[in-house]
Amino acid sequence: MEMKPTEAETENLNEGANRESAQCCSWCQKVHTTVSNWMLPEDTRSRYMERANCLPPPIFIISISLVELAIFIYYAVLMPQKQWITLDVGMWESPFIYRPEKRQEAWRFVSYMFVHAGVQHIIGNLVMQLVLGIPLELVHKGLRVGLVYLAGVLGGSLASSIFDPMLALVGASGGGYALMGGYFMNVLVNFRQMVPLFGVFRLAFILIIVGTDVGFALYRRFVEGAVLRVSFVAHIAGGLAGMTIGYVVFSCYDKNLLKDPRFWASILAYFACVVFAVIFNVFLSPAP
Repeated sequence: MEMKPTEAETENLNEGANRESAQCCSWCQKVHTTVSNWMLPEDTRSRYMERANCLPPPIFIISISLVELAIFIYYAVLMPQKQWITLDVGMWESPFIYRPEKRQEAWRFVSYMFVHAGVQHIIGNLVMQLVLGIPLELVHKGLRVGLVYLAGVLGGSLASSIFDPMLALVGASGGGYALMGGYFMNVLVNFRQMVPLFGVFRLAFILIIVGTDVGFALYRRFVEGAVLRVSFVAHIAGGLAGMTIGYVVFSCYDKNLLKDPRFWASILAYFACVVFAVIFNVFLSPAP
């Protein structure tokens, strides 16, 4: 005979569910309060908190990071490598890496972000894009963050093909630096509102990550004896993409992006640069 729960038991179950829901909402509220203090100027925080929720989660930046990590492990473990610190033979033959002599395979201008030159390279990129990308995606959602990230990736490879045309390119630094550039410009423009207590330490932390990553990039580019020489131009181009497109996107939190003339101006400028880079690669590049 099936026993039905008594009224008292039903009330206890409901109270327990409400308690768990309240605890979850309280935790979510604390996360969004911290995120809003870091990512938004003061005059938009209240509007953000009114409609903030943990759904959807930051799927884009987490997914792209997991794919990058999985591909790195694949080449480090399953392909012939002499060491984990700087990967060589297996990665060089990857269909993802950007190589100037294979630039007619157009997907390489984007897919290079999935392969990395070594342990310190992928750790630096993952830390940068997760620490910055997750809170940015909580605020601006995946579509806008993905737009800025991919603009930095594509801009980085095209700029590298022009200013460093004989070298290969690996890593997601273009996308990470685009997020960094957009956030950094917003911090500078709204410095008094976006830099609460310990704000200087936050900027110092960003500069330490950038300095470390750029240092390794310069080593891979210029130091003789490096196993795989790769370009560092994507760092600069990605940052510039972030300081233009990224700044506009991240400063329009509560506005219709398509109605902002700054957005279309930055998109047109970006498109013009892309067209020039394509023409250069087709007709003017010294690469084979």
